[in-house]
Amino acid sequence: MTTRPRRHVQLALATTAALALAACGGGSFDDGGGEPEQQSGPAELSILIGSSGPAETDAVTAAAEAWSEESGNTATVTAAQDLNQQLSQGFAAGSPPDVFYVSSDLVASYAENGSIEPYAGDLSNADDFYPNLRDAFTVDGEFYCAPKDFSTLSLIINTDSWAAAGLTDDDVPTTWEELSAIAEQLTTAEQAGLTTSTEYQRLGAFMAQAGGSLVTDGEATANSPENVEALEYVQSVVDAGAWRFAADLDSGWAGEAFGTGRAAMTIEGNWMIGAMAADYPDINYQVAPLPEGPSGAGTLTFTNCWGIAAESANVEAAIELVEFLTSTDQQLEFASAFGVMPSVQSAADQWRTDNPDFVAFLDQAENAVAVPNQVGVSDVVADLNAQLEGLGSGDPQAILESAQSNLEAIL
Repeated sequence: MTTRPRRHVQLALATTAALALAACGGGSFDDGGGEPEQQSGPAELSILIGSSGPAETDAVTAAAEAWSEESGNTATVTAAQDLNQQLSQGFAAGSPPDVFYVSSDLVASYAENGSIEPYAGDLSNADDFYPNLRDAFTVDGEFYCAPKDFSTLSLIINTDSWAAAGLTDDDVPTTWEELSAIAEQLTTAEQAGLTTSTEYQRLGAFMAQAGGSLVTDGEATANSPENVEALEYVQSVVDAGAWRFAADLDSGWAGEAFGTGRAAMTIEGNWMIGAMAADYPDINYQVAPLPEGPSGAGTLTFTNCWGIAAESANVEAAIELVEFLTSTDQQLEFASAFGVMPSVQSAADQWRTDNPDFVAFLDQAENAVAVPNQVGVSDVVADLNAQLEGLGSGDPQAILESAQSNLEAIL
């Protein structure tokens, strides 16, 4: 995923516009009958992205210009102020961008009403994408859009705090029990041992490690014993005083709490690489895989795809552009420019060579699961996140029962 920390945190939020789009039937192409007329001659493509900042915007713009020069077409990049809202407005007006970012939790909403072109299965590199990333953008068995990159969660450790506590590389936690013990050992009057946000997009990693999921084979499983065990574990470490949530540390997100020294460890994604370099360059840290839970290894993945509007008059050119943007070499350029991980397996070895200190992020790719992508799940997750804000003193079973009821209502 390509957004800076706070935008990663927003995966389950602000989905009303996209769902309203699904309710109104998308754009005018649904009413016109037949395929949109394709332009002849050089294509003029519009690309709408949800950018993390200037580095990402500049990198995508440079790639679009390179493809334009190579192909004889024109591709213009716009960084959205509010991606979902601007997409909804574009579809409602019958003039959506040709190519645009789509998050994995919203792809089914766009697919349901025919707003996006289901092209990804026909790409020459379709089999090169990580299987779990393909699954994130597969709706009713059809691979809709190409994952553009991805992120995973890992354990981020302040190595100065680690050394001050007398810990060594042999002490890096590999189990829940070790994580809680180390977090307690690192906790001081001035510093929490561990911090995260309260949302599912972080705590859901522990559900995966326990063998749980919000949705399993299309069925709601939010209130499973595995998920309850995961939240009870989190709550137990919070109760011990070793795990404090970012908001309780006067921080806007966990990366800030970590970067300002208010916490010795955090669980965040590879967007931390850029955030630490830009905002907290004096903090020494290392990255480790998340500890395993009762069911083994598990983490969460966050990703966007390159959506193509079914209403576009330049579908073929748009597909050619996506082929270029998802090529191994171009994805490695994006990785160098703004810290993402390539979505194609053919780039993995070179990414590891280029990023030796951060290989833990990529090494967890096979054990990473995405937020469920069924229509309406993003709203359920938004409600779950609101309830998880009270997890410290709340009832994990009751929180998950509420999510279960909401999921059953939409699935």
